[in-house]
Amino acid sequence: MKKEEKQPMKKEEKKESPHGSNPHEKGQMKKEVDLIRILAKDIPGTQTVYSGLTLIKGISWAFSNAVCKKLGINKKKKVEELSKEEIRKLEEFINDGIFSGFLLNRRKDLDSGENKHLVGSDLDLQKDFDIKRLKKIKSYRGIRHVAGLPLRGQRTKSNFRKNRRKGSGIKKKVKVVGGKK
Repeated sequence: MKKEEKQPMKKEEKKESPHGSNPHEKGQMKKEVDLIRILAKDIPGTQTVYSGLTLIKGISWAFSNAVCKKLGINKKKKVEELSKEEIRKLEEFINDGIFSGFLLNRRKDLDSGENKHLVGSDLDLQKDFDIKRLKKIKSYRGIRHVAGLPLRGQRTKSNFRKNRRKGSGIKKKVKVVGGKK
């Protein structure tokens, strides 16, 4: 038996993959995911319109379904297939919030008294204002927010321990060496 000598591989020669052909040739490599921006949120283009809209804060599955039906957009259509005109219509329609009352997330607003639907950063901002108002008027819920305790009647004996005051519990003894800590 003779030992076969290994020759250095030339740059032009390509090493074949164990699966046969080169994955670049047949398009087997993953495609880059296009991100479509709707209402200041990047949505992967590979998702359907129905599930993609739910990634936006403040839009539920029911609300997404209602938007698709009202605008006549196929729910199973990919987000990347939407035209710029359709995206603009979606944004305008969601911001207008012309829906049944049960779909809206801000019914009978305390300031204006009207029904609204808030999405994205507007929803976060309004939630913060509501919590500040509760703290200011010193309602029960406001006091619980200030104390870092649960608001809705849960038991606190064994749960919510991370919110308790600091310094309670077992402390480790410090070993004194040579009169110094």
